Amino acid sequence: MQQHKKVQLTAVQMTSLPEPQQNLKIIEQLLQQLPAARPQLVVLPEACLCFGAGDKQQRSYAELYSETAPLQAQLAQLAAQHGIYLLVGTMPIVDDQTAEKFSAASLLFGPDGKCLARYNKIHLFDVDVADNTKTYRESKWTEAGQEVVTVATEFGTLGLAVCYDVRFPELFRALRDKGAAIIALPSAFTKVTGAAHWQVLTRARAIEQQCFVVAGAQVGTHANGRETYGHALIIDGWGNVVSECDGVTSPCLATASVELDSLQPIRSNIPVAKHFARSKKVIHE
Repeated sequence: MQQHKKVQLTAVQMTSLPEPQQNLKIIEQLLQQLPAARPQLVVLPEACLCFGAGDKQQRSYAELYSETAPLQAQLAQLAAQHGIYLLVGTMPIVDDQTAEKFSAASLLFGPDGKCLARYNKIHLFDVDVADNTKTYRESKWTEAGQEVVTVATEFGTLGLAVCYDVRFPELFRALRDKGAAIIALPSAFTKVTGAAHWQVLTRARAIEQQCFVVAGAQVGTHANGRETYGHALIIDGWGNVVSECDGVTSPCLATASVELDSLQPIRSNIPVAKHFARSKKVIHE
């Protein structure tokens, strides 16, 4: 595989609706606004195809993991049409149609439309927040993932995480250990927790692991009254925010052309991976 040192990174911000076909139309319109540069990684928000209708309705849209499944086939076609790496984060996937719960699965489609990777969200959002929704219990309908996932691409190794995962630095360390240079973080942060923690956490994970972070985001008030924070962003390996939908409450793109080689001096000058390998022996003794 030819290795490209430069890649266009794009984080998508949108206010997803309850119906998948409505959201697919919005996604298609946003993809028409992409920069011309290729290769390009495009990261959609968490629950991009169905949001605001409740988890029970998400379960009704769940598909088997298959290239012939209707929603997956449409997304694959969009990736091929635009010649992009399209990270769909997330959609409901089941491995058995009789299962009560679904996986919140991020799927990565390549420029040829093939599905290259699947990551099932590991950390589920079972929390209480001082907002309109107040109580979130994602585990009621969602099966927690069990696997750390990276995928090799023509621009380097991509690590996959989702939203609430960002509060667990151990996962991001595992992604770096598996070779990640870029970490995709599709999200739907609440308005309250986003204002307090969104940029702090995403920048911290980028700084700790010396990786690019590409975070698509839900924004605005959704059909069920839930409010999301937005601020889709891209962060470099030094922790700089290189692009952000800052203060924009409508669908938009945060996009930047980056040099993957920019990570080398950061990792060489501050070799945290080497130091952690040494300290890990002490921590676990």
